[in-house]
Amino acid sequence: MVTTTDTTEIVTQPKIEEIAQPSFKRWLKHFFFMPATKRYFSKQDQYEIAQAVQYAEQGHVGEIQVVIEGCIPSNQAYQQTVHMRARQLFAELGVWDTELNSGVLLYLNLCEQKVEIVIDRGIQKATEQVVWDQICQNIIQQLAAQHYKEAVIKGVFSIGEVLIEFYTHVIADQQNELSNEPIILG
Repeated sequence: MVTTTDTTEIVTQPKIEEIAQPSFKRWLKHFFFMPATKRYFSKQDQYEIAQAVQYAEQGHVGEIQVVIEGCIPSNQAYQQTVHMRARQLFAELGVWDTELNSGVLLYLNLCEQKVEIVIDRGIQKATEQVVWDQICQNIIQQLAAQHYKEAVIKGVFSIGEVLIEFYTHVIADQQNELSNEPIILG
């Protein structure tokens, strides 16, 4: 169970009443999407993404978690948007639970070709939404050109650049709180 404090609002189940946009069309799209995540990202690609995360996390205490999902599980796709799914995974994977509230989730949904970046409250105070939106747009452009691995790696490096600006006062990262390996879901 995820705890909620007065300074953060973490959920493990999507807030249906907040952004509920039931969509039969979305459900069908995700239901019939062929699970092909491994086709887009080979073991070598996953290794290179992990190396990019490790490199992008150097010089600051920010933590980056990459999640690549083929499609939203069909039992959730009717009620849940890509944004809601990213927030759910942010909570379930504990990206919010870093010591300095420095977690960033980079979520790719291959079925809808959408990208979400969910940032922890420690970073949110000093950055602007337009920065994160631009990173997402750059990744989407690369995905549209079918440069999947490059899209993720460039996105990770861009996130690392934002984190190095935010955490300029912290030089060395003492520990790696989140795995550098990308999480591949269905």
